[in-house]
Amino acid sequence: MSADNLKQRRTLKKYSWRVFQYFVLSVVTLIVITPVVMLIFGALKSRGEFMTHPYSVPFPPNWENFAQVLNIKTFWTMMLNSFLVMIGTTVGVVIVSSMAAFALSRMKFRGQNFVFNFLTLGLMFPITIAILPVFLILRQIGLTDSLWGVVLVQTVFQLSISIVILRGFFRSIPFDLQNAAYIDGCNAFGFFWRILLPLSRPALAAVAALTMVVSWNDLLVPLVLLNNSSLWTLPLGTMQFQGQYSSNLALIAAFVLLSAVPAVIFYFLAQRQLVSGLTAGSIKG
Repeated sequence: MSADNLKQRRTLKKYSWRVFQYFVLSVVTLIVITPVVMLIFGALKSRGEFMTHPYSVPFPPNWENFAQVLNIKTFWTMMLNSFLVMIGTTVGVVIVSSMAAFALSRMKFRGQNFVFNFLTLGLMFPITIAILPVFLILRQIGLTDSLWGVVLVQTVFQLSISIVILRGFFRSIPFDLQNAAYIDGCNAFGFFWRILLPLSRPALAAVAALTMVVSWNDLLVPLVLLNNSSLWTLPLGTMQFQGQYSSNLALIAAFVLLSAVPAVIFYFLAQRQLVSGLTAGSIKG
């Protein structure tokens, strides 16, 4: 076989593999986007049009469903509750995980690796397994039917992944910088607050964005802990709204779409920091 033929075969193989990759990515993208597109189309249809032509493009679009949802007072109450839970959870996760990751990455003490490995065990146990004992403990301390209880549970179960991300990023920062700061008279907390945290903005943004999305979409914890309807978050309210307006699927689609808009905005605003923070943590950790 001549060199030219061998080169052509390698080129053909390379392009065939690239075409296969694009084909697989296109199929995966189509699978992911199709439900979202159908949700948008459904929210822009009238009740009758949704029932008779569920897969057609709405023309002209019907905006009354969104206006009806926005005029529901409880929707804004649930929106506020979701924001309060999300902000409280994000602040708690960022503060606690950054301090824990600093101790586990920049300080030396006996049992350091054991403590880190013990914390990472939280990645193996989803909240669905521990929700019953968590509920019993919160009931004993009086945090059921409270947004503080939801914030506490969500914060605890987000700490493991957040510590893993931040620890990997913190360890990528040269230790010579820390030694130089100590020589200049900076203590451990000063280095952490004035130098390490500003340099770790991508990782902190990644943790914050991930926590925001998870907290906003969480259904299980509010479902178990909240009985008072005035404290319901949007995922829990969506379930109740679906039961109340089960015959009007177009209105339900509008409610779900409006509930998901903030989470989508959070993700796109922090997309670059999320990718860079996760990549640095996984490669350099």
